Amino acid sequence: MTTKERQLKKDVSKKDLMIKKANIELIVLDVDGTLTDGKIYYLDGTKQDSMKAFDVKDGLGIVKWLKVAKKELALISGRKSKSSEARASELGIKYVYTGVSDKAKCLQTLIEKLKLAPQNVAIMGDDENDLPIIKLAGLSYAPKDAYKSVVKEVDIVVSKKGGEGAVREMIEDLLKVRTSFNYSKDV
Repeated sequence: MTTKERQLKKDVSKKDLMIKKANIELIVLDVDGTLTDGKIYYLDGTKQDSMKAFDVKDGLGIVKWLKVAKKELALISGRKSKSSEARASELGIKYVYTGVSDKAKCLQTLIEKLKLAPQNVAIMGDDENDLPIIKLAGLSYAPKDAYKSVVKEVDIVVSKKGGEGAVREMIEDLLKVRTSFNYSKDV
């Protein structure tokens, strides 16, 4: 392949990616490893009292997506967690699914409920249990520190680690391409 052919292929890929980003109506996030650093702290040695740390920058990005861009966002997590549910409530996330064993089935049901197509969905996941929903979505992201099999599958790997602004970076990337969103004025 010549240099000119490689550049043409790269330009087509960029254009296709921009079109995918512009069509996103729903962001779906895994929790542990994307919104958090993946660590779970047990208090007093019990599983009932666990805590996680969430990055406030991710929270602001989520609020921008929900309130300014007026789009939907959902959490689908394999782990049942009161901390995740509390954070979702605080941010105004309507669609929260924790303790989910079949993430793909959960996502498919949500897509149907919202009358969307898979190409209208962007996913961020970090580990192998996220691969089924990554493959189902129209656009996929992973944090910088995602597991290697996930990194190979996603469209975009952000420069931030999970729990350290990865979700915010994803949302900012999606907002930049929206023609209805004046990035410098609406933020």
